[in-house]
Formats: sequence, C-alpha cells, structure tokens
Amino acid sequence: MRLSTVDLQKRLNPDKPKGLPTALTVLIALLAGAIFFFALAPYGIWPLALVSPAILYALLMPAMSGKRAFLIGQAYGTGLWCVGAFWLYNSIHTYGAIPVWLALIMIALMGLGMGLFHGFLALVFNRMVGRQPLSFAAIWILQEWLKTWLLTGFPWLFVGYAFTEQYWLSSLAPVAGVFSISFVAVLLAASVVELLRRRAGYMVISIALLVISSALWLINPQWTKPKGTPDLSVSLIQGNIPQDVKWLSEYQLETLNIYATLTSTEWGSDLILWPESSIPMSQLAATDFIDEMTKLANATDTTWVTGIPYIDDAAFDASTDKYPPIYNSVMALGTDAEGLYKKQRLVPFGEYIPFQGLLNILPDLAGSQDISGYSSGSDDQSPLDVRGHNLGVAICYEVAYPDTTRKNAADTDFLLTISNDAWFGKSAGPLQHLQMVQMRSLENGRWFMRATNTGVTAIIDHKGRIVERAPQFERTVLRGKVQARVGNTPYMSFGNYPMLFIIALLLLLSYVGKREATRARLGK
Repeated sequence: MRLSTVDLQKRLNPDKPKGLPTALTVLIALLAGAIFFFALAPYGIWPLALVSPAILYALLMPAMSGKRAFLIGQAYGTGLWCVGAFWLYNSIHTYGAIPVWLALIMIALMGLGMGLFHGFLALVFNRMVGRQPLSFAAIWILQEWLKTWLLTGFPWLFVGYAFTEQYWLSSLAPVAGVFSISFVAVLLAASVVELLRRRAGYMVISIALLVISSALWLINPQWTKPKGTPDLSVSLIQGNIPQDVKWLSEYQLETLNIYATLTSTEWGSDLILWPESSIPMSQLAATDFIDEMTKLANATDTTWVTGIPYIDDAAFDASTDKYPPIYNSVMALGTDAEGLYKKQRLVPFGEYIPFQGLLNILPDLAGSQDISGYSSGSDDQSPLDVRGHNLGVAICYEVAYPDTTRKNAADTDFLLTISNDAWFGKSAGPLQHLQMVQMRSLENGRWFMRATNTGVTAIIDHKGRIVERAPQFERTVLRGKVQARVGNTPYMSFGNYPMLFIIALLLLLSYVGKREATRARLGK
C-alpha cells in the first residue's frame, strides 16, 4: 500500500501533541524533579524515588515532538539539581562571598547545565527507542553513568542511593553496583504507570527482579569474609575547625594544637585517623610537627593516618614547571605504617582550574593559568600498608565515583575516606555524602572509616550499616572497632560492565523494534 505525503505527515508528525498543555507539563516535570531530593538523606522518604521518575515517564508517554520531550526532561533535571544540590549555595555564598542574587543565579545555571542529562534522556526516549519501561530505565542508567566521567563528572543524586538502607533492593549493590538498584527502581516506577494503563507485562519483569533482590537479602550471601585477624581499635578525630579560618596562616598553629590535644588521649589505639587537610600546610612546612607526632605514635604502638597537602619536590623540573606538583593526600605514619595516597578525582574550580591554557583568551583572566592548583594522582596507586593490612583510600568527593572506589578497594582489607564538608554547613550535602559511603561499603564488601572536619564522622560495616557515628559540628573523637575482610564481591570483579552491557542490549533491541514498527506502519 502506498501512502500519500499527507498520510505520512499525519502518521509521523501529528498535528497537535496529545496530553496536557506545555506550560503545565513543564511545571509538573520541574516539581517532579524537585521532590526527588526528599528521597535521599537526611529525609529518606524513599517512595519518592519511585514517584519522581514515574511522573516523568507518564509525562513523556503521549505523542509529542522531540522539542517538547526535551523541554519536559530539561525541566525535570533542572528541578532535580536546583533543589537536590542546593547545598552548593552555602559554599558559594557563605564562603565564596558571592552576593545572594548571584549565588542563586549560579545555582540556577548549574541546574540548567546538569538538567541537560535528563533533557537528552527524554529526547532519546521520544525519538529513538520504543516508549516502554525497559528502554526508559536503560536510558536513565545511561545518563547516570555519563555523570561519572563526562567533563570530569558530577556523580550525585542517583536514584539507587535512596534505597541504601532498603536492603530488599540494595542487596543488588555487591552484585552489580548502584546502577543496578537505580535500574530496578526506575523500571518499577515506569511499570506502575503501565499497570495503570492496563499493561501488566512490565510489572511482571519488575516483580521478578524484586524477588531476586529480596532473595539476596534473605539468603544474605557473604561475598567477602573476615580476614581472621583481631579487629583494629580506631580513633577518628573530628576537629570542627571553622571553614572561614581553616586556611588562615595565623590560625594554622591553633589547628595543629586542636588536633594534637584531641589525639593526646588516643595514643595506644591501633589506628588514629585525622580528616582531609587536617594539617593545613604542606609536609615541608610541618616537618617538625609531623616528626613529633610520629615519635608519639611509635612510642605508643599506634598507627597515625592523616590528610595533608603534599608537595612532591622530587617531581619538580625547573626547566618545564613553574611549581612543584602539590597533591591532596593521605599519609600513613607511626607503627607498622607506610604509604602515601594522592587524590585522583579533583573538584573543578575548587582544587584545580579546568582549561587553564585557554584562559589567556579572556583579558580579565590573563595569567590565571599560572595559578597553582592541586595535581591529580595516578589511578594505579598501591593501598596504604597499615599494621599488616592493606588500607584503601578515597578522599572527599572521589568516594562519589563508584568505579574509582572499586579500583581503590582492590586487594584491600578495609577502606577509609576523609573529608572536609564544612563548606556545606548544615545543609543536606554532608548527609548525602555519607549515604554514598554506605553504598560504596555495600558494593565492595568492606568496612569504611570516615573522618571529617565537621561531620559526618562514622564507622560503616561491610553491609553499609552505620556502626558508630559522631554528632556533627562538635569537637570530638569517635572510637570503635574495624574488621578486616578479604575476597571480592561480583561488583569488585566486574564493575559496571554487566549493567552497561544490559542497557546497551535493551536500547539496541528497543531501537530496532521501533524502526521495524515504523516500517510496518508505513506499509513497507
């Protein structure tokens, strides 16, 4: 059968999109993205992690143009990021001395930029694949994965984190990582919408996956096992140094004194851990202090691990470099301790300036490329050697990267992360950050020690459960025991590759299916 041009236009490009008016649809999408924030810590209303993507799926189901679909996805993503990452306002306004109006504009621009991920999700869902739950969930995971590396990445606000303590679903984490949890949750959300449309097939698939995750929870397989050595006694020092004075040269000695005083009662513990940059000067400037602390550690049979800016003079070449490289690092000192870890994942504009070589193009920024920032550590660093154990490290922001932490966890007995979340005050940011550490514990089957400047300092077991936790914004010491464990979870062995294979296969099948269905409608 041969179709006329008019018939083709009617079939492929409907005259009027079905559904709600565009303005109302965009507003609903914006609000749907915004409410996801309450599914994460500290609120933990996890059903909203199903409701939020379900609303977006429902909004994208009517026939519409690609432009309208993109606008809906963009609105959803903007609402998600402007509310979910509003904790950035505290560091921009309070510590960056940016006026309120400009800080709000910067948050809005960040939201619009990060919202592009969901904008393109909606566009691909509308134009390239079949509009059904499996392809929707697959594209969702694709955009979450892209956030872990595209333009250095900003891997925040993943759906899977809302289910960190919902073990009937998060039991998938040691098998296939946080993306597997996001996949099942988004698939379930979209399947509920289809069930309301009297299409139950996708709900059967969702229930089958929930049966698998629940079975893993009930069976409780031990992917890793105790090493068989005595648990280590640990003391995590929380200095609670105000961010506005932390880096002032006149306050540096006071900072060292605060940490030394808090530590004075802890000598004799197997391990004492200080937070990120708790020594607010390089190892070259703090040589005498480090030597004194190391002597105390050796005299009391204690391992001392601390965050410190590390200047690598040995790597400095005056003929090519203006400055020796400096690293945000962790050093292990004292009894039976050796090793230095250099942070791999740096915060753009916070720890380094992206595209420094291009800054001379702008007259007002000429010469800015000469500003010395942190250098990035290599991705093949050895674990710290601590009392006969291998200790894996993640500094601050990089614990949000699942694959980076997975690689750092290889051949380790337990993990640590140090951070300074004082930048974000009493916002949700530090608590969202802690939730990610819980997920990394689940994925890798390892205990995590988390030492921070202002909180949340905590000890987390291999199942992602918080064993000990210090109150925020208090100068205190968190004491506890940490168990060494050996073995690999499936996620440690295979990483994100199984999930990436699954979503690639689903998208390919959906693309082919849509193309064949289109050909059939056209009578070819």
